[in-house]
Amino acid sequence: MEVNEKVKIVMSVASIVAVTVLLVAEYRRRRYRKKQTSSLSSCYLHSELKPQFGFKRVLADNSYSGFKHLKLDDGSSSIEKTSNCHPYETEITALLENPKLEFGFLRGEYSLEMNDSYLWIETESQLKELAETLAKEKVFAVDTEQHSFRSFLGFTALIQISTQDEDFLVDTIALHDSMSILRSVFSDPHICKVFHGADNDVLWLQRDFHIYVVNMFDTAKACEVLSKPQRSLAYLLEAVCGVTTNKLLQREDWRQRPLSKEMVLYARTDAHYLLYIADSLTAELKQLATEDSSSPDDKFHFLLETSRRSNMTCLQLFTKETEDFPGNAAASSLIYRHLNGHGDNSTISLDAEFQEHVRELCAWRDLMARIHDESTRYVLSDQAIIALARKQPTTTEEIYDTIAQTDMGAESSPSAVICSHLNDIYQMTRDKLANLDEILPVVLQKCLGTDGTCPISIFNYSLLVNFSTKLTSRSAPKQNRHKNLKQFTRKTSRELFVKKFSCKAPVYHNCRIYANDGRLLCYCDRRKLEWYVNRGLAKLVEENPPAIMLLFEPKGRPEDEGNDFYIQTKKNVCVGCGEGNHYLRYRIIPSCYRVHFPEHLKSHRSHDIVLLCVDCHEVAHAAAERYKKQIATEFGIPLFVRRVLDSKEAQGTSSSMEDESNGNSEEAGVSPLHLRTAAMALLRHGNRMPSSRREELLQTVKMYYGGRDISEEDLERALLIGLSPHERRKLERKKGASLKHSIEVSLMDKQENNNKGQDETNGGEGLAGFEKNMNVESSTVADDSGNGTSEGDGATELNDTQCNGNTLHQQNSKLSLLGHGPHGKQIVEYLLREHGEDGVRDFCQRWRKVFVDAVHPRHLPGGWNISHSGRRDFGEFSVYNPTKRLSTE
Repeated sequence: MEVNEKVKIVMSVASIVAVTVLLVAEYRRRRYRKKQTSSLSSCYLHSELKPQFGFKRVLADNSYSGFKHLKLDDGSSSIEKTSNCHPYETEITALLENPKLEFGFLRGEYSLEMNDSYLWIETESQLKELAETLAKEKVFAVDTEQHSFRSFLGFTALIQISTQDEDFLVDTIALHDSMSILRSVFSDPHICKVFHGADNDVLWLQRDFHIYVVNMFDTAKACEVLSKPQRSLAYLLEAVCGVTTNKLLQREDWRQRPLSKEMVLYARTDAHYLLYIADSLTAELKQLATEDSSSPDDKFHFLLETSRRSNMTCLQLFTKETEDFPGNAAASSLIYRHLNGHGDNSTISLDAEFQEHVRELCAWRDLMARIHDESTRYVLSDQAIIALARKQPTTTEEIYDTIAQTDMGAESSPSAVICSHLNDIYQMTRDKLANLDEILPVVLQKCLGTDGTCPISIFNYSLLVNFSTKLTSRSAPKQNRHKNLKQFTRKTSRELFVKKFSCKAPVYHNCRIYANDGRLLCYCDRRKLEWYVNRGLAKLVEENPPAIMLLFEPKGRPEDEGNDFYIQTKKNVCVGCGEGNHYLRYRIIPSCYRVHFPEHLKSHRSHDIVLLCVDCHEVAHAAAERYKKQIATEFGIPLFVRRVLDSKEAQGTSSSMEDESNGNSEEAGVSPLHLRTAAMALLRHGNRMPSSRREELLQTVKMYYGGRDISEEDLERALLIGLSPHERRKLERKKGASLKHSIEVSLMDKQENNNKGQDETNGGEGLAGFEKNMNVESSTVADDSGNGTSEGDGATELNDTQCNGNTLHQQNSKLSLLGHGPHGKQIVEYLLREHGEDGVRDFCQRWRKVFVDAVHPRHLPGGWNISHSGRRDFGEFSVYNPTKRLSTE
């Protein structure tokens, strides 16, 4: 009797399970049909906004190209390193040889009780304040939270940083494009960073932000040296601090905002107690060393070993996994595991068609994961691939059901990728592509091609560019392929440009500022209002929209100065065509001129900064470039410096100068571009090129050095002639570390020239007579007409601190012999000298007319006009007030 009852119970349970399975399968089938009818050919990314798609730039995209490591130099320039060279290897090696552990991890008393106070960092200003705070510390603790399930390479979603006094949670999703602010503190060898199990953390920081950790103490390494029974952070928290933590929260979706209270507590706990744990472990290491030492010299042996192991972790380098064919490694692993699971006699595992199908599905999965920035396990599970390869379903519905039944317990199966691209799998299995190499262009064409179903992003754009030659339609006429591809690439580039550079928030907030007598002074943004209020210079009089009243007497009124433009509301639309979906700021007066204007004619005035869409911006920019050439011809000041001579050889060029005045410029120097091209060719291929060609290039370089024999160092120094810092960094990235010597040579030349002073040479006659009596630092520069001009030392110009013998201000650091910097400076100096400020105002009006004639703007703000004065008188509290600047310096 009891047996019959048990059988009935088992049968009932089995029936319930069977019914449940059928109901779930039917539900998923209906859900599939609904999705199939609504979005059969539309990618789910069109409706689902993923957090990482808000990033303006990613350092590691989903292409098959390698990862470039970068080292920040002096806060502004950067040098890319080869894939097997750590940017901070020198600094870390120095720490391995001479560890810095003279300090303690804690100062005074430390309470194990964690209060409710912490700082959530989500703005750039908060991040800068955090960097300043950490720069004053000798040690701070760090932990990170990563998200990888809905991203191909994964990304850092949160960074927890703790000092002895405060806990900081850094929202790295909101601040992804600003995280470089923390690079300097993490790479500072004088600040110790405490991690636990940092092997992955250091790689994630490199991958996402080019942040490199220098000087680390890893509590997990201390556990290794101490031979602790466990090395997990949960064990240390409980054993050392008496704190328990739920490690299951590590698997939570750290992309969500706001974080739950449990997640915040978990994140804070991982970093908050690290300093106390490190201090406790250090005491144990010292005690162990004392007990086991045979002499006083061996006292810190265990502590030094921990430091060595920790800093060896810092030497790890992030690399992107590359393989000969997409998904090849995953397919081989799947086939091997399935073969072992079925035994050596499994016919299905040995079947060539089965293995080929597995490789096709793995290749498709890999490409779809890269295109959609999803993990491969989210796109399609390994079990589903095996099931599809074994059953080989013949309809889209069978494919869906096979995946759904295989991954019944999965959180989301089939995935959104499968639901959006189910027909692609069906088409691939039906066509039986003979060659796996055909899968790549077919999938890319389907998803990212001219009629692609998937949106192009910064994650997958490189895939499209690298294989664009395969994406042209085979049926299209051959003569139209390149045209169609060019148009498509242009359209794609435009979309990415809009996404990356267009303003992400309204530019004009139309907040109001009133004078203390109630008269409207101007409309401005919220930050300006906050600036006045936070300094006690104004009070809030209205909240929506915000308005403030100044508590001091301002300098003048806009309407009194004829500047009605500043008391008009402004729309966030393109002033040309009225486009409101995207817009960029456009400077009507080019920066190469405006940067040299007197302060009261340029300081923070918004009249000549307007909003333009990408198309109108392109029209305006093209017109501006054409007008620059016209300006250069009119004033006789070329846009680019034409010929240069070396600083040390310029002293003996009087005869050459005379030849120049007679129209013979053959010996009056060499073009900077020709000089650099010749130097690069000689350095790369000098020993292999024909002797006649080599001699020709040598003569070009010798012309710069006054005809003397040249060395390899001279060639390397010649590579940098005429480059701005940005152009020089680009060259360094291409050529690599071999330019290090040339930079040092340039710096030595600069120091030598500074010591010589300004009495070396006299300036010659200018192109239009305006450069007379200007001192030259050391180089002689001439234009093609043969008129000598004093343009500044070629070597010194590399450092962009001297031009025409006059020390430049910091904002002029972008001057380049090959750019428009010297041209703009000389134009403005000529206008001021010959016509004063009226000449500058007239010059600005000419540029405004060029803009109006090119764009034909129909949506300019009220009060905008070509004859705007642009002058500004500084009030007592203005940051541009000369007396205020002097007091702050």
